[in-house]
Amino acid sequence: MGSYRMCVCFTRKFKVTEAAPPTDVKDAFNKYAEGGLHMTAEQLHRFLIDVQGQGGATVEEAEVIVQQVLQKRHHMAKFRKHALTLDDFHHFLFSADLNPPIGDQVHHDMRAPLSHYFIYTGHNSYLTGNQLSSDCSDVPIIKALKRGVRVVELDIWPNSTKDDVHVLHGRTLTTPVELIKCLKSIKEHAFSASPYPVVITLEDHLTSDLQAKVAQMVTQTFGQMLFCPESECLKEFPTPEDLKYRIIISTKPPKEYLEAQRNKGKMNNSQKGKDSDDDVWGKEPGERTADQEDEKTDSDASENNQDDEDTDAFEPDLHSSEAPVYKRLIAIHAGKPKGGLKAALKVELDKVRRLSLSEQALEKATMSHGTDVVRFTQKNFLRIYPKGTRFNSSNYKPLIGWMHGAQMVAFNMQGYGRSLWLMHGMFRSNGGCGYVKKPEFLMNVDPDGQVFDPKAKLPVKKTLKVKVYMGDGWHLDFKQTHFDSYSPPDFYTRVGIAGVPDDEIMKKTKKKEDDWTPVWDEEFALPLTVPELALLRVEVHEYDMSEKDDFAGQTCLPVSELKPGIRAVPLFDRKGEKLNSVRLLMRFEFV
Repeated sequence: MGSYRMCVCFTRKFKVTEAAPPTDVKDAFNKYAEGGLHMTAEQLHRFLIDVQGQGGATVEEAEVIVQQVLQKRHHMAKFRKHALTLDDFHHFLFSADLNPPIGDQVHHDMRAPLSHYFIYTGHNSYLTGNQLSSDCSDVPIIKALKRGVRVVELDIWPNSTKDDVHVLHGRTLTTPVELIKCLKSIKEHAFSASPYPVVITLEDHLTSDLQAKVAQMVTQTFGQMLFCPESECLKEFPTPEDLKYRIIISTKPPKEYLEAQRNKGKMNNSQKGKDSDDDVWGKEPGERTADQEDEKTDSDASENNQDDEDTDAFEPDLHSSEAPVYKRLIAIHAGKPKGGLKAALKVELDKVRRLSLSEQALEKATMSHGTDVVRFTQKNFLRIYPKGTRFNSSNYKPLIGWMHGAQMVAFNMQGYGRSLWLMHGMFRSNGGCGYVKKPEFLMNVDPDGQVFDPKAKLPVKKTLKVKVYMGDGWHLDFKQTHFDSYSPPDFYTRVGIAGVPDDEIMKKTKKKEDDWTPVWDEEFALPLTVPELALLRVEVHEYDMSEKDDFAGQTCLPVSELKPGIRAVPLFDRKGEKLNSVRLLMRFEFV
C-alpha cells in the first residue's frame, strides 16, 4: 500500500474582525446616554451641539439621524423605540454619508468681483495623457467640468487645409480634435457640477478669417450664455452670482497677439528637463520647487515670459473687418505690457486684465516682487501654468500661487499625484462649486498702503489637533491578496499640512500589523500661522518590508472647512476617485 506525503503550509488567517468603538466614542456615549444602554434623539442632539460643534442642529435633525441609522442597521419599522445602542452610535460616527468631515453647500459670499476668488483651473484641458503624443479629445474636458473645474484651456490652430479650426498641442504629435466638438461638449456639461461661470481660455494661433470663424462658432454654440461686456475694458469684473450659467472667453485681443508675435525673443531650447517620476504617486509637494528642477537657462525668463507654448503663428490682419467681432467676445483680456515684470504687474485704474506666468516665472517674480504680485491679484487675474518640460503632464506646487493671490493656478487634470490631490482638496471648499473666496488678508490694504507680505514671519494663529482613531473598508474594496499574498495588511497613516512654508509638516502613526480594520488611536498637533490656506493631508500606506510601501488611500481637506468633533473621513484612490468603503474615524479640534 502506497504511502502519502502531506505538505501543510501555514498562512496567517485573512479573517476580518470588527473593531470595537474607540474609548472616546464609548465615553461620549456613556456621558450623553447618561449611563443608559440607549441614546435618544434628544441626547444625540446635545452631543451634536457640545462635541460636534453643530450649534444650529435641531432635535428634528437628530431624530432623522436616529431613524436613518436604525433603518440601515436593523431595518426597523418606524414604531420601534427611537434610540441608538453604542454600536449604532459608533456606526453613525463612522458613516461618511451621515457624519462627513466637511459640508457640501456653497457658503462663501458669491457677490464679490470674480477676481476675489480662487478658480478651479485646467491646463491643456483637451489632452488625454502626456503633453507630446497623447490624443486630443473632448472627454477630459467633460470629466473636468463634472469635477467642478471652471476654467478650460483650448489651444486653437488652423487645420491642414486652413479652412477649419482644430484643438491640439502645437508642434507635438498630439492628434487633433475639432474645436466645434469641444465647444458643444462645454455647452452640454458646463453646469452639471456647478452653476457658476465657466471661463474658456483660448491659446490662439489663427489667421483673422479663422478668428472670425471662431467668433461665429462661439456665438452660435453659446448664444445667450455668452458674457460679452458692454465696454471693451471692464473697470471691475462682475460677480460669480451675476454670472451664473454664463460662459466667459479669455484670450489675447488680436492687436496684443500680433505684437507678442513680433516681439518674441528666441526660445532657449537647450533645456532637456525631466521631472522625477521615480515615486509612483509623486514627490512630496514641499520638494516641488521649480528652481530645484530644470531651470530655464534664460536669465530673463520672467521678463520675456509669454503665454504657454508660444508660437510663431500667423499674423492676423488687423485691418480685416472680421477682427472686431472676435475681439468683442473677449471678456477677460490677456496679454503682457512691454517693459518687463514690474510693468506687467502694474495695476491700472480703468481696466481689469489677465497675466499668465509659468511656474518658474512666478517663483522668480515672488522672490523680488512678492507684494506687487499680491497687489496685482487684488483686482486683476493671474494665471500660472506648468513649465514646458513637464512632458509627462505632472504638476507643481499650487500653494505659491495661492499665497500670492493667483486666481487661476492651472493644472494638468490628468497628471495624477500629490500636487493634484492638493488641488482636489482646495476645491472641495465652498460646496465644490469651483470658486473659493480668497481670504480677507489677501484682499486687504492697510492704512499705509501695505498689502500682505507672504515672506513675513507670522505667529501661530491656531493649532489643529487631529486624532486618528481607526480605519475600515479595505477588505470590501480590495482583494484579500492586494497588499500581501500571505497575511493581512500592515497599515499606517500619514497626516500633515500643506500650506505656507512655515505650516508644512507630515507625521505618521505606528504601523498596525496584520489587521484589515486597524486601530491607531494617535493624536497629532499641527500649529498653523495661516490656517486660511492650510490643507489637511491624509494618506494611508501599507508597510512592505521588501519593497516600496503600498498605497492604500488618500484625501486632502481644507482646514477652514473642517467640522470639529469625531468624523468619518472617506478616502480616495491615486486618481482622486472616491473608494467605495474605505474611511478613517478621526477627531478634529482647534485650540
